[in-house]
Amino acid sequence: MTGWIDVCAIDDIDEEDVIRFDHGSLSYAVYKSLEGDLFATDGLCTHEKVHLADGLVMDSTIECPKHNGQFNYK
Repeated sequence: MTGWIDVCAIDDIDEEDVIRFDHGSLSYAVYKSLEGDLFATDGLCTHEKVHLADGLVMDSTIECPKHNGQFNYK
């Protein structure tokens, strides 16, 4: 598979926020930084496969909603 996949409009994500994006069998978390830059990571926490889009974003960190593990999304 080649090319770009539209995930959302830039205005669909607030600064310092995260949304979920599923594509095929994979799930992603898409973030918007305070500077307005977009980032994407695997959507599932490495600990118990909980979706990170349900977590809390602070600066460039996402906090897992289940066990409060923190990851730098940049």
